[in-house]
Amino acid sequence: MTKQKLELTWIGKEKRPKLEARILLEDAERLYHATHRVTDRDIFDNRLIFGDNLLALKALEQEFSGKVKCVFIDPPYNTGSAFTHYDDGLEHSIWLGLMRDRLEIIKRLLSEDGSLWITIDDNEAHYLKVLCDEVFGRANFIATVVWRKNYAPKSSAKHISVDHDYVFIYAKSESNWKPNLMPRSEKQDKAYKNPDADPRGVWKTSDLSARNPYSLGIYSVECPSGRIIGGPPKGRYWSISKEKLNELDADNRIWWGKDRDSTPQLKRFLTDVKQGVVPQTIWPYEEVGHTQDAKKEIVTLFGADVFSTPKPERLLERVLTLATNPNDLVLDSFAGSGTTGAVAHKMGRRWIMVELGEHCHTHIIPRLKKVIDGEDKGGITEAVNWQGGGGFRYYRLAPTLIVNDRWGNPVINPEYNAAQLAEALAKLEGFVYAPSETRWWRHGHSSERDFIYVTTQTLSAEQLQALSDEVALSPDPSPAGGRGEGRSLLICCAAFRGVTAAQAAERWPNLTLKKIPKMVLARCEWGHDDYSLNVANLPMAEPEPQAPLSPALSRKGRGRKAAPTPDLFGDGGEDA
Repeated sequence: MTKQKLELTWIGKEKRPKLEARILLEDAERLYHATHRVTDRDIFDNRLIFGDNLLALKALEQEFSGKVKCVFIDPPYNTGSAFTHYDDGLEHSIWLGLMRDRLEIIKRLLSEDGSLWITIDDNEAHYLKVLCDEVFGRANFIATVVWRKNYAPKSSAKHISVDHDYVFIYAKSESNWKPNLMPRSEKQDKAYKNPDADPRGVWKTSDLSARNPYSLGIYSVECPSGRIIGGPPKGRYWSISKEKLNELDADNRIWWGKDRDSTPQLKRFLTDVKQGVVPQTIWPYEEVGHTQDAKKEIVTLFGADVFSTPKPERLLERVLTLATNPNDLVLDSFAGSGTTGAVAHKMGRRWIMVELGEHCHTHIIPRLKKVIDGEDKGGITEAVNWQGGGGFRYYRLAPTLIVNDRWGNPVINPEYNAAQLAEALAKLEGFVYAPSETRWWRHGHSSERDFIYVTTQTLSAEQLQALSDEVALSPDPSPAGGRGEGRSLLICCAAFRGVTAAQAAERWPNLTLKKIPKMVLARCEWGHDDYSLNVANLPMAEPEPQAPLSPALSRKGRGRKAAPTPDLFGDGGEDA
């Protein structure tokens, strides 16, 4: 029988947004660092990003692909409250489409030994599971954790009190992902004693009989007291041979009881067992907290219960304990109240968080400041002995690169300065923005010999010749790039004069010329600032736009003279 690949289908699945890879603008006034280094493990280069999380993920893709060890997201559960204007089928379709777009970028951001952890409830869990199977591959599904989030039944429940959420775990590559063990608890270690003062330390006994048939497992045993035990308990077999029993007994690894007259048992030393516990899929609130714990943590921090579904810090501690090690990079693109960053910070992990809501400024930043200053005494602070330290940098998404001027012509957004324009075009062209201190024409590189130069000027044939000579002949003191043949330069300019494109390609083979903004017009959905899972902002919530008349036809129909073509920044000048 031929196996068929099963896929989840929904309305509009084939529609994918043409995301604009925006640059991130750092705001030095909002960053926050400890006044001094508390420990040598302090991490200062964490990132808080304000903006739409889908655009932010796209913005992070170039720099962080393959570098994130753990992604934890707590997306909106799509309970229906935000979708009152849509039928059931359509609301599922909108939610699934937006989740798919995020998951695909998250997969690319994850390292080969990285993992994704998603909290979800019954409303979308089973749809999300199939969607994740499609994006990550069913073979990379690890497990579904059941977190008991309520400590008491809800008397207001219409049918049955729902007391749990799920946590889906996916690996980037199942064969490369290895979870850490859970720390051993004090209760588990209390079972180990040392009644015979064995120098190897504490131990506990384990049964030497089993139900599985064993050909060498039927024999009588003589206790040190002289009592004869005719064989294993009825219906069971000794799990080791008589020779092995004698060998272990000679090494004082058999316990015969205080009076040395009991059925033999194996001594298992604490030093011989795993120094941790294999994680399980049931997480009781006694171990990882419940929603009331989370709300108490929020009230302690902010003085009010301002988040409807916060996650307790102990839940995030469990996730990061299993999925990461100190200094690993953690990403949360649905930051909410900032729990992921706070816990990652206390545990010595690097972190990136993204949040669009204004509570990014009113709640997340004050919370992180308390963590850094050592003033957050709640959550896991005491458990991990957090004393404060470290810091974070604050970024916001740049505005869209292309806007329309008053005549309806696409131009470079006048909010961009020259450096930001160079960085934005470098990113869109797949170059790393790294302006040279010694070569004015080198704004970035895609390899050791391939560079980019961005200018809003119109370049003459003489200027192009000078650039070609510079690229080919100038010495290069940096390790990136050399001198002579093989180096190339992409020039992004307003226009060029005195030569045609064909002539330029033949005359200067080490140069590639592209005009701004024409070179990027068809790349992206310019001006789309919000892809959030809020029905008011969803693409499908808007009516289908009517195709506009071309500017020339539109002006002709009104009997008006054609407007002049503006310059790149929309200042009304002629295009060269």
